[in-house]
Amino acid sequence: MQDLLLITPPFTQLNTPYPATAYIKGFLNMKGITAYQMDLGIEVILQLFSKAGLSDIFAQAPPEKITTPNIHRIYALRSSYIDTIDDVISFLQGKNQTIARQICTDNFLPRASRFDQLDDMEWAFGNMGMQDKAKHLATLYLEDISDFIVAMIDENFGFSRYAERLGRSANSFDEIYAALQEESTYIDHITLQILEEKLQFVQPKLVCLSVPFPGNLYSSFRCGQYIKKHHPHIKVAMGGGFPNTELRSLTDVRVFEYWDYISLDDGELPLELIVSNVLNPTSNNPNYNFLKRTFLLENGEVVYNNFSLRQDYKQADVGTPDYSDLLLDRYVSVIEIANPMHSLWSDGRWNKLTMAHGCYWGKCTFCDISLDYIGKYEPVTARLLVDRMEQIITQTGEKGFHFVDEAAPPALMREVALEILRRRLVVSWWTNIRFEKSFTWDLCRLLKRSGCIAVSGGLEVASDRLLDLIQKGVTVAQVARVTRNLTESGIMVHAYLMYGYPTQTEQETVDSLEMVRQLFELGIIQSGFWHQFALTAHSPVGQDPDAYGIVPDQKEIKFANNDIAFTDSTNIDHAQFSEGLKKSLYNYMHGVCFEFPLQDWFDLEIPKTTIDPDFIENCLNSDTSVSPKPSSKLYWLGDLPTVENSHQGHCILTFHLKNEAIEIEMEKSFSLWFLEIIKRMIVGAEAPLQFQSLKKEYEDHYEDFELFWESEDIQRMRNTGLVIV
Repeated sequence: MQDLLLITPPFTQLNTPYPATAYIKGFLNMKGITAYQMDLGIEVILQLFSKAGLSDIFAQAPPEKITTPNIHRIYALRSSYIDTIDDVISFLQGKNQTIARQICTDNFLPRASRFDQLDDMEWAFGNMGMQDKAKHLATLYLEDISDFIVAMIDENFGFSRYAERLGRSANSFDEIYAALQEESTYIDHITLQILEEKLQFVQPKLVCLSVPFPGNLYSSFRCGQYIKKHHPHIKVAMGGGFPNTELRSLTDVRVFEYWDYISLDDGELPLELIVSNVLNPTSNNPNYNFLKRTFLLENGEVVYNNFSLRQDYKQADVGTPDYSDLLLDRYVSVIEIANPMHSLWSDGRWNKLTMAHGCYWGKCTFCDISLDYIGKYEPVTARLLVDRMEQIITQTGEKGFHFVDEAAPPALMREVALEILRRRLVVSWWTNIRFEKSFTWDLCRLLKRSGCIAVSGGLEVASDRLLDLIQKGVTVAQVARVTRNLTESGIMVHAYLMYGYPTQTEQETVDSLEMVRQLFELGIIQSGFWHQFALTAHSPVGQDPDAYGIVPDQKEIKFANNDIAFTDSTNIDHAQFSEGLKKSLYNYMHGVCFEFPLQDWFDLEIPKTTIDPDFIENCLNSDTSVSPKPSSKLYWLGDLPTVENSHQGHCILTFHLKNEAIEIEMEKSFSLWFLEIIKRMIVGAEAPLQFQSLKKEYEDHYEDFELFWESEDIQRMRNTGLVIV
């Protein structure tokens, strides 16, 4: 028996648990509140995609609904799907790797329409390893089955979302409420059956569902509905990303037929107070009826209770995420599409952590910066963060980390990298950043050495005028130089790209595409994704639409309030550019078609680009190097060199790096001084050596520091393992 049952409702990711419940469980551990957590989505998927599950799906499918050749083919091959599904899932869970060769043959997996893209697979993926190729084929196989489920069983099914349409821009609760009055779907039955088993096992007093996305909303309501009907003594609460952004204007009393509490923003203190009220619902309880940012129903009306005067917990005091109870060895690693960042996202299991609460920049006008989860910035110390990494490694056995920050602070990234190197940890990690000038060549090499394998960041509109309007704080030229630094350090770069920002012209859209073409042609960006601008209620644009030349389509809000339809003063239909932008990007990501005129990607007439064909290259060639700051610290990222005598009065220092060795010959007396300097530059030295100290100490003994610093030997070290950050 546990006090709480924490649930992530279907569906988020196949390869790794969404981290919200793990964060909350880690906090509850510190408070002595017992909790059990589950990812209901992966448990439903594993039941569906099993021999018993597929057998039932094919038995449930009404033959009269088989109206397309593709669905007919899948149904005809049902025995083959049933016979192979357990082995495929086991392989994707990393347990049955020898079957990869079978999967890669032509006659092992049944194949339907998803395999039509195979002619392009070698072109798209290059010479994939056997395991990756098998993962991709197995993914197509699962997607064929998914197509069958959508056509025959449940039109709302999706691997990473369920009934998402119902949760998007649902200003009124009417449509969701109507859906909840209908008979449960096949997927609902499985979901609720697993939920019931877990309720019997845990016997909680409070069930908390974390709802991150619109695609989790419908299932969460079904769970609430089931608990209210069959276990009315159990209280039910909702938190997570969806209510934080969408339900801030909630007034519809019908919502509370399914929930007792809906809390907003940081969940630790609101949940602690809810738990206090549920476990001790008396006036003797000092927290009784004093909640934090919580909606509930009182006297037939929706009330927002924010009466508690207690302050939210500091990030240092919320504990380490706890992944216990989750089925970590049963997640499914897939390779969906030939996009490097999407592949990274879905292939393998990543531990999720956050470097800082909120965004250190907090100015982008399209972003919900008025909300606490972005606007309230609070970093964690590097030492505490790496402590948490080590604890999670011990618990999960996994050494891969995805830092899920809005934009990771470069100064904190530097300190985290140094702390990882000090502890000699071997980890892989990636995160989201702003392409700001702090990402120097030196910092990027330091991040890479610590295990950073990829970053994603917003290039957005690739237009300096619009970047300034967005208040992104970067220019296209700056982005180019930063992405070059990252790429040359061996860190993969993914760019988020935007079109349709208010006042954006057709010319600016075309010029943005030309910028993107040049970035890919020069190889300094490896992955990207275009999305159309969406107006949100809590962004600066949404709060002051007149300043951005748009007219929002305001509706009465009783339920969700975030995405808002609007009319732009340009009257341009930006959706008409969607297909051409995505098609061109797909080709650029695979290193082809750079010579195609931009017009070739579009069915409509577009203006010619005004961007110089060498614009990005000229940005890279422009000299922006600056001398190190006096306070900059020097680090040697290798081990101490070996020393052997050379000819009279000289010796050779050999610096052994992982992929090369460099030799430097110098006078013996100078080498003794230089060795002491190197010892102080090793990561983990007691007092890091500052550039101004190096300069002073050199000049105390020798002449012409600049000649020494610009020497060929120092430049060789700079090109290998000497960084200044």
